[in-house]
Amino acid sequence: MIQTTGLKKSFATDQGDIEVLRGIDLTIASGERVAIVGSSGAGKTTLMHILGGLDSPSSGAVQFEGTNVLTLKGAALDRFRNCSVGFVFQFHQLLPEFSALENVAMPALIAGERRAVALERAEKLLIEVGLGHRFSHKPGQLSGGEQQRVAIARALVMAPKLLLADEPTGNLDSGTTESIYELLSQLHARHGLTMVIVTHSEKLAQRMDRTLRMVDGLLVA
Repeated sequence: MIQTTGLKKSFATDQGDIEVLRGIDLTIASGERVAIVGSSGAGKTTLMHILGGLDSPSSGAVQFEGTNVLTLKGAALDRFRNCSVGFVFQFHQLLPEFSALENVAMPALIAGERRAVALERAEKLLIEVGLGHRFSHKPGQLSGGEQQRVAIARALVMAPKLLLADEPTGNLDSGTTESIYELLSQLHARHGLTMVIVTHSEKLAQRMDRTLRMVDGLLVA
Protein backbone atom coordinates (compact mmCIF):
# COMPACT_ATOMS: atom_id res chain seq x y z
CA MET A 1 0.00 0.00 0.00
CA ILE A 2 2.74 2.47 0.97
CA GLN A 3 6.28 2.72 -0.29
CA THR A 4 8.74 5.49 0.46
CA THR A 5 12.17 5.79 -1.12
CA GLY A 6 15.02 7.99 0.07
CA LEU A 7 12.70 10.21 2.08
CA LYS A 8 14.52 13.24 3.51
CA LYS A 9 13.24 16.31 5.31
CA SER A 10 15.20 19.35 6.47
CA PHE A 11 14.12 22.52 8.24
CA ALA A 12 15.97 25.82 7.95
CA THR A 13 16.93 27.53 11.23
CA ASP A 14 19.11 30.46 12.22
CA GLN A 15 21.82 27.92 13.06
CA GLY A 16 21.56 26.21 9.66
CA ASP A 17 19.52 23.34 8.25
CA ILE A 18 18.33 20.61 10.60
CA GLU A 19 17.90 17.22 8.92
CA VAL A 20 14.91 15.50 10.55
CA LEU A 21 14.57 12.56 8.12
CA ARG A 22 17.78 11.21 6.63
CA GLY A 23 16.68 8.76 3.95
CA ILE A 24 13.63 6.66 4.84
CA ASP A 25 12.94 3.52 2.80
CA LEU A 26 9.69 1.99 4.02
CA THR A 27 7.18 -0.51 2.64
CA ILE A 28 3.84 -1.19 4.33
CA ALA A 29 1.48 -3.91 3.10
CA SER A 30 -2.27 -3.51 2.86
CA GLY A 31 -3.89 -4.49 6.16
CA GLU A 32 -0.64 -4.34 8.09
CA ARG A 33 -0.36 -2.71 11.52
CA VAL A 34 2.93 -0.90 12.02
CA ALA A 35 4.15 0.87 15.15
CA ILE A 36 6.84 3.54 14.98
CA VAL A 37 8.61 4.20 18.26
CA GLY A 38 11.50 6.41 19.27
CA SER A 39 12.51 9.35 21.39
CA SER A 40 11.00 12.83 21.02
CA GLY A 41 12.51 14.73 18.12
CA ALA A 42 13.50 11.58 16.22
CA GLY A 43 11.26 12.49 13.25
CA LYS A 44 8.25 10.23 13.88
CA THR A 45 5.55 12.87 13.52
CA THR A 46 7.25 14.42 10.48
CA LEU A 47 7.22 11.02 8.77
CA MET A 48 3.56 10.55 9.67
CA HIS A 49 2.61 13.92 8.20
CA ILE A 50 4.44 13.15 4.96
CA LEU A 51 2.75 9.73 4.62
CA GLY A 52 -0.63 11.42 4.99
CA GLY A 53 0.04 14.28 2.60
CA LEU A 54 0.05 16.92 5.34
CA ASP A 55 3.68 17.81 4.61
CA SER A 56 6.12 17.23 1.79
CA PRO A 57 9.71 15.97 1.99
CA SER A 58 12.80 17.83 0.89
CA SER A 59 13.54 14.87 -1.40
CA GLY A 60 12.46 11.29 -1.99
CA ALA A 61 9.24 9.60 -3.10
CA VAL A 62 5.98 8.50 -1.47
CA GLN A 63 3.75 5.99 -3.28
CA PHE A 64 0.23 5.15 -2.09
CA GLU A 65 -1.25 2.20 -4.00
CA GLY A 66 0.93 3.14 -6.95
CA THR A 67 0.10 6.85 -6.92
CA ASN A 68 2.88 9.35 -6.30
CA VAL A 69 1.42 11.37 -3.42
CA LEU A 70 3.92 14.17 -3.98
CA THR A 71 2.44 14.95 -7.40
CA LEU A 72 -1.06 15.55 -5.98
CA LYS A 73 -2.09 19.19 -5.88
CA GLY A 74 -5.18 21.20 -5.00
CA ALA A 75 -8.45 19.27 -5.06
CA ALA A 76 -6.69 15.93 -5.73
CA LEU A 77 -4.53 16.31 -2.62
CA ASP A 78 -7.54 17.40 -0.55
CA ARG A 79 -9.45 14.34 -1.73
CA PHE A 80 -6.54 12.03 -0.85
CA ARG A 81 -6.26 13.47 2.67
CA ASN A 82 -10.01 13.42 3.25
CA CYS A 83 -10.95 10.09 1.69
CA SER A 84 -7.93 7.76 1.57
CA VAL A 85 -6.38 8.57 4.95
CA GLY A 86 -7.85 8.89 8.44
CA PHE A 87 -5.89 10.91 10.99
CA VAL A 88 -5.92 10.56 14.78
CA PHE A 89 -3.91 13.11 16.76
CA GLN A 90 -2.70 13.14 20.35
CA PHE A 91 -4.76 16.22 21.22
CA HIS A 92 -7.95 15.12 19.42
CA GLN A 93 -8.35 18.34 17.36
CA LEU A 94 -12.12 18.31 17.85
CA LEU A 95 -14.12 21.46 17.10
CA PRO A 96 -15.37 22.68 20.51
CA GLU A 97 -18.53 24.40 19.27
CA PHE A 98 -19.88 21.27 17.55
CA SER A 99 -21.40 18.11 19.04
CA ALA A 100 -19.70 14.73 18.94
CA LEU A 101 -22.03 13.73 16.09
CA GLU A 102 -21.21 16.85 14.09
CA ASN A 103 -17.48 16.45 14.68
CA VAL A 104 -17.54 12.91 13.34
CA ALA A 105 -19.64 13.93 10.34
CA MET A 106 -17.45 16.93 9.48
CA PRO A 107 -15.12 15.23 6.92
CA ALA A 108 -18.16 13.88 5.06
CA LEU A 109 -19.83 17.29 5.08
CA ILE A 110 -16.64 18.89 3.79
CA ALA A 111 -16.57 16.30 1.01
CA GLY A 112 -20.06 17.41 -0.07
CA GLU A 113 -22.11 14.54 1.36
CA ARG A 114 -25.76 15.29 2.09
CA ARG A 115 -26.14 16.20 5.76
CA ALA A 116 -28.58 13.37 6.50
CA VAL A 117 -26.22 10.80 4.97
CA ALA A 118 -23.18 12.19 6.81
CA LEU A 119 -24.98 12.23 10.16
CA GLU A 120 -26.29 8.69 9.69
CA ARG A 121 -22.77 7.44 9.00
CA ALA A 122 -21.47 9.36 12.02
CA GLU A 123 -24.15 7.83 14.26
CA LYS A 124 -23.14 4.30 13.25
CA LEU A 125 -19.48 4.99 13.98
CA LEU A 126 -20.15 6.60 17.36
CA ILE A 127 -22.19 3.55 18.31
CA GLU A 128 -19.34 1.33 17.11
CA VAL A 129 -16.81 3.13 19.34
CA GLY A 130 -19.14 2.93 22.34
CA LEU A 131 -20.51 6.47 22.33
CA GLY A 132 -24.07 5.96 21.15
CA HIS A 133 -25.22 7.87 24.25
CA ARG A 134 -23.05 10.93 23.53
CA PHE A 135 -24.32 12.18 20.15
CA SER A 136 -25.26 15.67 21.36
CA HIS A 137 -22.38 16.22 23.80
CA LYS A 138 -19.74 18.78 22.89
CA PRO A 139 -16.03 17.98 23.40
CA GLY A 140 -15.88 19.95 26.66
CA GLN A 141 -18.54 17.64 28.10
CA LEU A 142 -16.56 14.49 27.29
CA SER A 143 -13.69 12.79 29.09
CA GLY A 144 -10.28 12.53 27.44
CA GLY A 145 -10.93 8.93 26.46
CA GLU A 146 -14.34 9.79 25.02
CA GLN A 147 -12.85 12.65 23.01
CA GLN A 148 -10.28 10.28 21.54
CA ARG A 149 -13.04 7.83 20.60
CA VAL A 150 -14.85 10.65 18.82
CA ALA A 151 -11.61 11.49 17.01
CA ILE A 152 -11.18 7.86 15.96
CA ALA A 153 -14.77 7.72 14.68
CA ARG A 154 -14.17 10.95 12.74
CA ALA A 155 -11.03 9.43 11.19
CA LEU A 156 -13.12 6.54 9.85
CA VAL A 157 -16.19 8.40 8.58
CA MET A 158 -14.92 8.51 4.97
CA ALA A 159 -14.02 4.78 5.08
CA PRO A 160 -10.28 5.34 4.54
CA LYS A 161 -7.93 2.48 3.75
CA LEU A 162 -5.13 3.92 5.90
CA LEU A 163 -5.34 5.07 9.53
CA LEU A 164 -2.48 7.24 10.81
CA ALA A 165 -2.43 7.75 14.58
CA ASP A 166 0.09 10.02 16.30
CA GLU A 167 0.39 9.16 20.01
CA PRO A 168 -3.32 8.25 20.26
CA THR A 169 -3.01 7.39 23.97
CA GLY A 170 -0.37 9.95 24.94
CA ASN A 171 -2.65 11.96 27.25
CA LEU A 172 -4.74 9.15 28.70
CA ASP A 173 -4.57 7.23 31.96
CA SER A 174 -3.64 3.55 31.94
CA GLY A 175 -7.21 2.23 32.12
CA THR A 176 -8.44 4.45 29.28
CA THR A 177 -5.31 3.66 27.29
CA GLU A 178 -6.09 -0.06 27.48
CA SER A 179 -9.61 0.53 26.20
CA ILE A 180 -8.24 2.50 23.21
CA TYR A 181 -5.83 -0.38 22.47
CA GLU A 182 -8.76 -2.78 22.36
CA LEU A 183 -10.83 -0.42 20.22
CA LEU A 184 -8.07 -0.03 17.64
CA SER A 185 -7.67 -3.80 17.42
CA GLN A 186 -11.41 -4.27 16.90
CA LEU A 187 -11.59 -1.56 14.24
CA HIS A 188 -8.64 -3.07 12.39
CA ALA A 189 -10.42 -6.42 12.26
CA ARG A 190 -13.82 -5.01 11.26
CA HIS A 191 -12.69 -2.50 8.67
CA GLY A 192 -9.55 -4.16 7.27
CA LEU A 193 -7.55 -1.04 7.97
CA THR A 194 -3.88 -0.49 7.34
CA MET A 195 -2.58 1.22 10.48
CA VAL A 196 0.54 3.22 11.21
CA ILE A 197 0.80 4.30 14.83
CA VAL A 198 3.44 6.58 16.33
CA THR A 199 3.70 5.77 20.02
CA HIS A 200 5.91 5.94 23.08
CA SER A 201 4.03 2.94 24.46
CA GLU A 202 5.98 -0.29 24.08
CA LYS A 203 2.82 -2.12 25.18
CA LEU A 204 0.83 -0.73 22.26
CA ALA A 205 3.73 -1.36 19.87
CA GLN A 206 3.80 -5.03 20.90
CA ARG A 207 0.22 -5.40 19.70
CA MET A 208 1.12 -4.34 16.18
CA ASP A 209 2.32 -6.68 13.42
CA ARG A 210 5.66 -4.89 13.15
CA THR A 211 7.58 -2.32 15.16
CA LEU A 212 10.07 0.12 13.67
CA ARG A 213 12.29 2.29 15.82
CA MET A 214 13.27 5.75 14.63
CA VAL A 215 16.73 6.92 15.65
CA ASP A 216 18.14 10.26 14.46
CA GLY A 217 15.93 10.39 11.39
CA LEU A 218 16.44 6.76 10.33
CA LEU A 219 14.22 3.70 10.76
CA VAL A 220 15.63 0.57 12.39
CA ALA A 221 13.62 -2.67 12.40
